[in-house]
Amino acid sequence: MSTVNVLDPSFVDRRKHEGNEYPASRERRQFGNSYDELTPDARELALAVDQYKLHHRRRFVTYEELLHVVKSLGYRR
Repeated sequence: MSTVNVLDPSFVDRRKHEGNEYPASRERRQFGNSYDELTPDARELALAVDQYKLHHRRRFVTYEELLHVVKSLGYRR
């Protein structure tokens, strides 16, 4: 089995980004990119989830994380 020498200049590590920052324009959305057809409340939730994902560098959220975002918007059972 051969191994790849990461110090080899021909090796390109595509997992790393310049400055360890992911450009916002390339961030994938779990629920879609457009909020045009959402109600104001649903739009607020979608934007809050997107902000959570960007802040925590998450592509997808779990149910627990979604509940955290919903509660941070003021939801109480």
